[in-house]
Amino acid sequence: MDLTPSWRRDILVTAALLLAGLLAGALFHAAAWGLALALAVALGWHLRNLYRLDRWLRGRSRRFHPPESRGVWDELFQRIYRLQQRNRKRKRKLGNMLSRFQAATAAMPDASVVLRADDSIEWWNPAAERLLGLSHPRDIGQRIGNLVRHPDFVEYLARGDYREAVVFPSPVSLTTRLSARIAPYGNKRRLLVVGDVTRLEQLEQMRRDFVANLSHELRTPLTVLVGYLETLAEDPEAAGQWGTVLQAMREQGERMQHIVDDLLMLSRLETEPPSDDAGPVDMPAIIDRVVADARALSGDEGHRLEAEVERTLWLRGRASELHSLVANLVFNAVRYTPAGGEIRVRWGLEGEIPVLVVEDTGIGIASQHLPRLTERFYRVDVGRSRGRGGTGLGLAIVKHVLLRHEGRLQVDSTPGKGSRFRCDFPVTRAVAAGRQRLTEGR
Repeated sequence: MDLTPSWRRDILVTAALLLAGLLAGALFHAAAWGLALALAVALGWHLRNLYRLDRWLRGRSRRFHPPESRGVWDELFQRIYRLQQRNRKRKRKLGNMLSRFQAATAAMPDASVVLRADDSIEWWNPAAERLLGLSHPRDIGQRIGNLVRHPDFVEYLARGDYREAVVFPSPVSLTTRLSARIAPYGNKRRLLVVGDVTRLEQLEQMRRDFVANLSHELRTPLTVLVGYLETLAEDPEAAGQWGTVLQAMREQGERMQHIVDDLLMLSRLETEPPSDDAGPVDMPAIIDRVVADARALSGDEGHRLEAEVERTLWLRGRASELHSLVANLVFNAVRYTPAGGEIRVRWGLEGEIPVLVVEDTGIGIASQHLPRLTERFYRVDVGRSRGRGGTGLGLAIVKHVLLRHEGRLQVDSTPGKGSRFRCDFPVTRAVAAGRQRLTEGR
């Protein structure tokens, strides 16, 4: 047994006290009474120290420092005092950190709200009062879905997939647009961060309006120019003298028309809400037409195009948009696959998910370019893209068509070996062709 000097001293003192009581009692022929008296003295001393410790710990004593005693009790008082000192320092440190955190969150322009597992509000910063209309202490413990009731936010909260942000009007002002994102942390806690994106949305809308208006304004003069160029090209005298020049001008004019058409489609995809009247679309027929057009585009290059199509699988959506999606993917494969290469188109179910896959044995795409493929006018190889007639807008159109059809794009590519574009659509958009024809017959 490892005993400190204080313990050894107290044990010896207690033993000496009991022995003295026993001897004193024996002198008066009452040894038991003498021993009992010695035990009472020892117990009284310990009870007195316990009482002093209790008063000190409960704050009844005005003394900041511990009571003075001897032996084990003095050592115990000092140890507790040192623990208290360490706890006070830790509390001061935590208090300073909390004060700095509160000062930092108060200075944040974005709203921060701490949510419990049941979506009830535990804490928020001052910006949350300005953007979300929260009020202290009225809203402490309230469920955030009862205070911010916009359907998009309520759906986002219930979905549990917080990888993307959700944009919705502020409950304080309908002209203010908010972007919210949730980050789970700790013991089933979640941090809701809400920012004001009104200015960004206004700028984005201005950009969309500018592109749409410019495209509309360019379409008419381009049509006139291309028409006159075609007329001149048919004139033998003009064609004989300026044939090469007129051909180059016609090609560039038609290229500009393609760019304008793609810009107008992008503008429509971005600004128009998804159509509620979307009906079953004959995807096999669309793929057949696109593959036939791709063979014509391939021309003398002799690409081997193969299509594996599930004929009974249709898709609920907009036919023009889905046609544009398939055409852009397949035509891109033709443009970026060397002569004699293979292009495979597959449409069918994987499990229950409708999937469109376009694979090629083309030049491939380096990994650093993959995250930016769907940006407008982004080209991996500018010279090759322009030389093959690409506008740099095809994959941007693909992305927006998929967004409007709740789909998802996956791209896998290896430089020199080819690329694979996969479009996954929701199960709810799959339509059996036989059932559709029966419905039309009624």
